Amino acid sequence: MTRQLRLILVLLGLALASLATAGQALAHAALTKTVPADGAVVASAPGEFSLSFSEPVAPLVLNLIGPDGTSRALTRFALADRTLTIIAPADLAHGTHILSWRVVSEDGHPVGGSVLFSVGAPSAAPAITANQTEPAVRIALWLGKLGLYLGLALGIGGVAFMVWIAPIPATARRPIAGFLVLGLLSLPVAFAAQGLDALALPLSGALEPAAWQAAAASSFGRTALVVGLALLVALIALRMPDQSGRLVAILGWLGAGTALAASGHASAAEPQMLTRSAVFLHAVGMAGWAGALLPLAFGLRQPEGVQALRRFSRRIPALLLAIVLSGLALAIVQVEHPQALLTTAYGLVLTGKLVLVAMLIGLGAFNRYRLTHAAASGRASARPLLTRIIAAEIAIVVAIVAVVALWRFTPPPRALAAAAAQPATVHIHTDKAMADISVTPGRTGPVTITVSLLDGQFGSLAAKELRLALSRPEAGIEPIERQAAKQADGSWQVGNLTLPVAGRWTIELEILVSDFEMTRLKDTLDIRP
Repeated sequence: MTRQLRLILVLLGLALASLATAGQALAHAALTKTVPADGAVVASAPGEFSLSFSEPVAPLVLNLIGPDGTSRALTRFALADRTLTIIAPADLAHGTHILSWRVVSEDGHPVGGSVLFSVGAPSAAPAITANQTEPAVRIALWLGKLGLYLGLALGIGGVAFMVWIAPIPATARRPIAGFLVLGLLSLPVAFAAQGLDALALPLSGALEPAAWQAAAASSFGRTALVVGLALLVALIALRMPDQSGRLVAILGWLGAGTALAASGHASAAEPQMLTRSAVFLHAVGMAGWAGALLPLAFGLRQPEGVQALRRFSRRIPALLLAIVLSGLALAIVQVEHPQALLTTAYGLVLTGKLVLVAMLIGLGAFNRYRLTHAAASGRASARPLLTRIIAAEIAIVVAIVAVVALWRFTPPPRALAAAAAQPATVHIHTDKAMADISVTPGRTGPVTITVSLLDGQFGSLAAKELRLALSRPEAGIEPIERQAAKQADGSWQVGNLTLPVAGRWTIELEILVSDFEMTRLKDTLDIRP
């Protein structure tokens, strides 16, 4: 077994193990606001619900579970920018309801959750089962992505060789066609797994129409359409005469960039004009670089192969510059802070990719400055050594593609930051007074606390003063007391407050209703790390 094959097998084994043991994938779009708010108690049944997200989404499954545990599908809704407005049933009973939702974000990743609210007064919360994607589906999705990316990089990239370097050697056409066919065969696997993941269905549901419909409704549906056409166009170009084949190959090459820019977490980031353009340029550049390796390796067996190698050596710096600049732009948008490279799953995948790319550049530089001239001069040992090094480069390309396919399961740090910025909320309900409390952000560190007060009949509560205290006795933290300031909209606010530790905090409100009446409310809320 060659060293290159061992490298590929080790990487594939590690990737499969990480997918099989991973928990549910974290969401890439964060829920930013709900109406009614999570935990709220409303006086009468609402006519509609709304869910607002940090990124555009498309609904997959919307259910309302009533106090008696009965689940009803919600099929009437409207999308406006990043807000999903859902028409509520007309006969909502008093008590606690759960709005269960599952949507697919613009980057193609499913997001799910639930919102609990009560009509009139709280009751026992109905049971709800969390949906999770099984490991077999994640593995199938990764394998499908791996095959697609190999088809783009070594298949379409191999055909692109005739566009910017030289005609493809006859001996290289068959392996390039093999990678194109691999991409086409992987397309339905990735598509079905995308739908299964979106609906949290088991692998046995791969033939269910709902899974394919969910995949088509996601942004990956656009990518699948474009990548399928690009692979077919590249196959056609491979079988055409060189002159006409080059024209058709350009379409396939550009199609590879367009397909990856159509979906994915990088393309979904703002500003879209920058990120989608950067993804397109990065994909086209990487396909051109990686795809040239197979034709070069087979071409070196012929005398004219050295000329193609020299032409590649002269032109690759411009392509590398485009790859580096576009990759840097995407990394700045996605990672935000350098420490995230080692503290997040996304950053670790990116770091692994960068290490492999550095190895690839190192081998390429050795070829360019030490072996290309020697091979052109006719040195007998140069060509076999060049061929072996290019084979090692191809193995590294496969490793890079396998690592990149893991990004499907790792939310970028920008998405984690958006989720971390969401507030922690609690609703306190008594006969005399009610309070909606929001702690922003809902994690350790500096926070702002906003309190909205109502009386026991859902009318406004004209308080004279509001004082709050937060404590966490389990961590040895005695009450932190603050006087709240009344805002123009009638709410009360406390700023310049720092919560040092995560966990369940006790919050107590002292509401001075009049000079002779004081009302106290008390509950707990969870603060994230």
